[in-house]
Amino acid sequence: MLKANSRVYAHLFVGAVAAVGLSISVLANGAQAADKVLDKVHFLIPGGAGGGWDGTARGTGEALTKAGIVGSASYENMSGGGGGKAIGFLIENAASNHGTLMVNSTPIVIRSLVGRFPHNFRDLTMIAGTIGDYAAIITGKNSPFKDFKDLVAAYKANPRKVSVGGGSVPGGMDHLVAAMAFQSAGADPTKVKYIPFDAGGKLNAAILSGEVAAGSTGFSEAVALAKSGEMRILAVTSPKRVPAFKDAPTLKEQGFDTTFVNWRGFFGAPGLPKDKADQYRKAIAAMYNTPEWKAVRDRNGWVDIHNSGKDFTAFLVDQEKVIKDLMTKLGFLK
Repeated sequence: MLKANSRVYAHLFVGAVAAVGLSISVLANGAQAADKVLDKVHFLIPGGAGGGWDGTARGTGEALTKAGIVGSASYENMSGGGGGKAIGFLIENAASNHGTLMVNSTPIVIRSLVGRFPHNFRDLTMIAGTIGDYAAIITGKNSPFKDFKDLVAAYKANPRKVSVGGGSVPGGMDHLVAAMAFQSAGADPTKVKYIPFDAGGKLNAAILSGEVAAGSTGFSEAVALAKSGEMRILAVTSPKRVPAFKDAPTLKEQGFDTTFVNWRGFFGAPGLPKDKADQYRKAIAAMYNTPEWKAVRDRNGWVDIHNSGKDFTAFLVDQEKVIKDLMTKLGFLK
């Protein structure tokens, strides 16, 4: 039963997300870069520096500007409320934010379901889903845990002594990934001791200080830390090892039948004029065909998952239903 739930959760996000019948186009390589589409774009990031949203926004801006699709890009980190502060700001100041794109991901669905904030994706202008990012379980360079099997053994010996930190609120994405991973090892997913932090920077400090035994985070966030020698990746949720960091073992190769990939994408303010929204969509679509984007994508270990406009809406509507059903089964929703 535990394995079955892990597979259901994984199938929701992996590849073409065939389990929920979604239509996602994975763009081919090799096309020519597009002409300039926008003079500038301002990225609103709902979390602190060092997190997955931060990396996605800055990486996208880097590719767009270096490829000449966008003239210039600026960035604003607005932490608070598990992303709710930034969403509220965009909605409440819609008329003055037509030049702003907010990055978000699976948590915008999860946090609305659990009532962390009153808004959901329907209150925004859907621009495009852009990437998939695997998750990783990490620990400090001096940790006694060499892989996820070691962490599981310690957890089974004394669950209360093994805490896992994450850059999202309880019941959020990082929490669910940790619960899913331990569930695949035969543990009760509702008993995992989860400690929330405001995005990646504070989580990393807590891991290195020993405040938590391990962390649940995006693989792209873990790669730079692992390459620098500061962190050790205990497991990645990809089906096979990711070329961006081949030293990271998968959960599957350690005997835990679980895979997972989290989408990330961009939203505009409510009431955004159609021509402006279409410009954003055109710029993002053109980005995939550039070497600048491929460099950013491969550096971070991302997967190209592109669905734009109405396809993005349909994707999230279906995802919301499946996540709600799954979270109810796992005990996160009643």
